[in-house]
Amino acid sequence: MVNIKQLNPASSPQAAFGARFRKFREDRGWTQDVLAPKIGYSSQHISAVETVRKPPTLRFSRKSDLAFGTTGTDESFEREYMEMRNGSLLEGFPEYVGYEGRAVEIRLFEVGLIPGLLQTPDYARAVAYGDVERGSITYEQADQRVEFLARRQEALVRSQPPMVFVVMDESCLHQAVGGPEVMNAQLRRLEEMSARPNWIIQVAPFSLGERRAFYLPVNLLTMADRSIVAYAESQSQGYVERETSLVAPMFTTYHQLQGESLSKTASAAKISKLRKGTP
Repeated sequence: MVNIKQLNPASSPQAAFGARFRKFREDRGWTQDVLAPKIGYSSQHISAVETVRKPPTLRFSRKSDLAFGTTGTDESFEREYMEMRNGSLLEGFPEYVGYEGRAVEIRLFEVGLIPGLLQTPDYARAVAYGDVERGSITYEQADQRVEFLARRQEALVRSQPPMVFVVMDESCLHQAVGGPEVMNAQLRRLEEMSARPNWIIQVAPFSLGERRAFYLPVNLLTMADRSIVAYAESQSQGYVERETSLVAPMFTTYHQLQGESLSKTASAAKISKLRKGTP
C-alpha cells in the first residue's frame, strides 16, 4: 500500500492548498496519473504540490480550476493562490483581481488617490511606503504590493483589451504623493492613458458637491458572459459582490456620476493644465 504523506492544513497556506487540492482529486476518484493530462502537469509535479515540496503557481491554479470546474467560484484554487501570494492585501481583493484580469469592461471610481491601474511605479511605491511608515505593513509587503499592481496592469495589455472607464474625484489630482517629480510623471501618465481608445478618464469636479454619487472607491466589472461583479472596500476589508440585483443599481449610479463629471476632453485638459501649472 502506498504510504501517503499526511499534512496538517493549518501548518501553512501551502499545506492548506495541497490538502484541499488532494481532497478535490480524491473526491473525484482521480489518481495523480489520471489528473496529470487534464491540467498539463506531471503526476510528480502534482504530488510535489500536494506535499508542499513545490509551491503552486498561478498557471497551476487556473488549470486546476478548469479541471475541477471551480473557475470563478468561492472554491477557486486561483482565488486561494492569490490570497496566499498576497497576504498583505485586503480580504476580498485577490478574489476581485481574478475577475478583473478576465473582464471586458472595467469601471472605477476613486477618491484621494490615483486609481491603481493608472499609477506609475514611483507613485505606487510612495503610497505603499506610506503604509510602512504608519506601521501597517513591512517594506517587503510594500514591495509585494507594487509588484502585484504591475501584474494587474500587465494583464490589461492583451489582443482584445478591456474598455476601462475611470471617474476620479478631483481630490485625486491634488493629493501630493511622492513629491513634485513623482506627481508630474503621474499626471503625464494620465494624459497618455486618456489618449488611448479603450480608456475613458473623467474628473468629478469639486463643484459636484452633494451630487457626487459615491464616497468610497468602487470597482465594477462586466465579464465576457455579461455577468457583472462589484468590489468595494472599507479601511479594514474588501468585499466582492456578484448578485445581479445588488450590483445593477451600482452601475446605474455610476452612469449618473459619469454624466455629472467633466467630459473626457475637458478632463484631459484639466489634467494637462494642472501638470503644467497653468490656471
